[in-house]
Amino acid sequence: MYSSTESVRREIVSLMPALRAFARTFYRNAADADDLVQETLVRALIHLDRYEEGTRLKSWLFTIMRNTFCSRYRVTRREAVGTLECVSSRESVQPDQEWRIRGHELEAACVRLPEKYRGAFEFVFIDGRSYEEAADHFQCPIGTIKSRVNRARQHLMHALS
Repeated sequence: MYSSTESVRREIVSLMPALRAFARTFYRNAADADDLVQETLVRALIHLDRYEEGTRLKSWLFTIMRNTFCSRYRVTRREAVGTLECVSSRESVQPDQEWRIRGHELEAACVRLPEKYRGAFEFVFIDGRSYEEAADHFQCPIGTIKSRVNRARQHLMHALS
């Protein structure tokens, strides 16, 4: 003799065609409808202990399916595909390895500059001071500082190509 749970399971299997037909009222796509049927069956089997004998099993399964569809619908509205926050629309961040290498190359090129050019270049560009301050510091005319900085730039451009 079969237990009541086994007879309910057999009846669930016999109701699968009706479940598929009901799922097609929610989805036109057969694959989506089959997914809904499968999720309904999984939920029904998990909660089989909540089924009350004497009630219509078909109605119970259809209620589970309708609630499953409504839950899915709410989730898909919340997680809409193609929204403005899509990852694919974000700008990618360029890797910084190349800039690190270029920075090291610049440092090495600065070290190779003649001392009078390197001093003026570092004072004006690295330290961020004015040409006037550099002229006072190095005790020479502003034109000489500007000339040294310009020559330092030319040397760096040539060294870094």
